Amino acid sequence: MQVILREEIEKLGKIGDLVKVKDGFGRNYLIPTKKAIEATPKNVNAMNHAKKMVSDRLRKLKKEAAADAENIKALSITIKAKVGEEGKLFGSVTSMDIAEAAAAQGVKIEKRKIVLEEPIKRLGEFTVAVKLHSDVTADLKVTVVAAE
Repeated sequence: MQVILREEIEKLGKIGDLVKVKDGFGRNYLIPTKKAIEATPKNVNAMNHAKKMVSDRLRKLKKEAAADAENIKALSITIKAKVGEEGKLFGSVTSMDIAEAAAAQGVKIEKRKIVLEEPIKRLGEFTVAVKLHSDVTADLKVTVVAAE
């Protein structure tokens, strides 16, 4: 019996895979628990159509992310912060501060997409990665200067 998996099942396959299983396993376990559906021609065509739609949507999202990456690479952000002795900040510059500064310049970046290993705690120029898509990452220039 052939079935189309609706869930990822260890040692059997991933979501959307067309797999051959024993009749009893398919009829008595996979189909009643809705972990799979029978591989009729109608279901196979529906699965292929759904896969095509998902791949088109992912391609479109990746293209949009690449365009956003170009905007972010051209952007340079300056953040003013209170400074103590030896150029150390009172507090730190976080991804939220960077997102707000970018929004002030007209570029919207979600703070969870900004990758900071640790908050910025000193003056200077930093390169911060912004992960827009699983395959698209942009580098953003952030300059931290002393507030007067």
